[in-house]
Order: sequence, then structure tokens, then C-alpha cells
Amino acid sequence: MYRLIKPIFFQFDPEKVHYFVVKRLKWFHDHFPLGQTILRGSFDVNIKGLEREVFGIKFKNPVGLAAGFDKNGEYIEALSDLGFGFIEVGTVTPLPQPGNDKPRMFRLQDDDAIINRMGFNNKGVDTLAERLRLLKSKNSDIVVGGNIGKNKNTPNEDALSDYLKCFDRLFDVVDYFVVNVSSPNTPGLRALQEKEPLMELLNTLQQRNSKNNISRPILLKIAPDLTNEQLDDIVEIVMTTGIAGVIATNTTIDRSTLQSPEPLRSEMGGLSGKPLTNRSVEVVRYLYTKSNKAFPIIGVGGIHSPKDAQAMLDAGASLVQLYTGFIYEGPGLIKRICKELVRKH
Repeated sequence: MYRLIKPIFFQFDPEKVHYFVVKRLKWFHDHFPLGQTILRGSFDVNIKGLEREVFGIKFKNPVGLAAGFDKNGEYIEALSDLGFGFIEVGTVTPLPQPGNDKPRMFRLQDDDAIINRMGFNNKGVDTLAERLRLLKSKNSDIVVGGNIGKNKNTPNEDALSDYLKCFDRLFDVVDYFVVNVSSPNTPGLRALQEKEPLMELLNTLQQRNSKNNISRPILLKIAPDLTNEQLDDIVEIVMTTGIAGVIATNTTIDRSTLQSPEPLRSEMGGLSGKPLTNRSVEVVRYLYTKSNKAFPIIGVGGIHSPKDAQAMLDAGASLVQLYTGFIYEGPGLIKRICKELVRKH
């Protein structure tokens, strides 16, 4: 089915199509109970052998949705119907912000890729926290991660305050946190990946990470463009601060492997999709080996097939996430990955 409708979707602006699809998926979930049954029946991946526990959380399967797809937590239940083992929402900032000027998302169909420069567009942490509180009140068993960032107008020297605001506001309503300092679309943000500011940020969050004798796993999301020396620093930082693990990787600013023509290939923003497949796996393998398997890694970037997911897991990832592959291959990709993982194990 998706192969038939995908060419139609791809005739239109990608951001507009995104909201068109997810809003109708949510309506279907909310207003058509039989539809929920149909979706779950079609995409059910509650297959024995897929369950796993990572950083103290039980996941029904290892295939999650990466941050950025549902920034405001508006579509969690509907997306979960498609079979995801966990949903990561955000990136969220303390105050609402519109993001960068449109157009800000571009399909590179020759490369099975996307360039985006969204710029942390979101409705603010208060709105997200309230939505997640309502989800929790339903006794939902959906594992939800909260991806947190800073507002565009917040200078880097005050960034810690923004991360703390998001952390405190979401503490009771998410299962794990992701500290995003690796998006290329907020000016100056990647400077926070440098060793000194990153140590300060993560140490402060860890000190805050206790409430009624409860703590939440904190993960760090890193860029694929880091050098091996910088990755060595990441390993040291994770182990020194005691955070739960790493998400590797975010989008890349590298354009060296693209086949798409100009001016498309030179659009500003982060590149995701198949051009990122090999590099993401390399980063995961490097961190896994260098750390001597000391912490869990969630692998994301360029997963378009069961083979890609298996390569990421073989490299050392405990879980994987989809985004661009989900857009290009459709929701059936989740089930195909899960079935292949069961078959091979």
C-alpha cells in the first residue's frame, strides 16, 4: 500500500505532507476504535524474543522512533499503533519557538535522504509536559523519551538553565532523557559538545537526577561529524559523569557522498538517510569498542532495511531508531526489521 501512495506524497512539500499524514493517523486512532485494532493487527510486532531491558527500562521491541518526528508529543499513541517499541519526543525547549524560516525540509530522492533545518520548532516544554501527563494518566505502557534542548535566543553561557528547566518539567512524565547538543540547526549549539561545557552540563543534570528516590536514564545525542579524538572525549565524559548512555548519531553536515544535483545538495541543514548509514555504524562501533561495552548505545542514522538495523546492532547498539527510513520505506519497515531480528536469533 505504501508503495502506491508514496509517489503521491512525494509530489508535495515534505513538511506539509508530514503534518497531513500524522494528523489523520491521530484522528483515525482517536475517533475510530476499530481502526486501532486494524492498525495494531497490521503492524503488530509483539513477537516473543524481541523484548529487552536497557538502562533499566523494559522495551517490547528494540525499534524506536527518533526525536523530531513528534516534537510536541501529539501523536504518540497513534505512532505506537504502528509497532514502535518506544517513542522519543522533542526536541523541546523551555519556551515555544517557531523554528527557522520555511521551506526548511528537503527530500533528496536520488540519495534516499532528507535535509532539514527545522530549528527546534516546538510549542514549549509546558505544553509537552501536560500532554505526557495525560498519556500517563491512561496507564499507558508506551516507553517515551524526552529530547531536550535550548532556545535559539539563549546564549550558550546560559544554556544549562534551559536544559534544567526542561529536565525538571518532564521528570515525572518521561521514561528517559536525551540531551541534544548535536543539532546543526541551532546556531552555536554544537559548541556544547566540547569537553568542558559538556561535562558541566551533564554533571549538573546528574546531580539533579533524583526525585523521591527516583532517577531517569540520561542519554547524550552526538553528531556523526566528530573526530575519533572527540569520540574519545565522549567516552570519557559518559563514564565520568555516569550518564546512562549515548545516541549515535544526529544528522550530518557532510555532503561528500551525495548524488543529488545542485542546488538541492547544498541546502543548509542536517542531512539524514542512507548517506549516513555507514558513518553512524562506524561511530557506534567505535564507541562500543573504545568504551569496552561500558554503556548502552542507541543507534540511529540511515536505517532503511532489516539489514541496516542488524548492522547497527552488530556494531554494538542495544536499540535502534528510525526517522528518514520510516519516511522512505513506510511503516511496514518496523515489522520487517523485527521479524528479521527474530529469525536471525
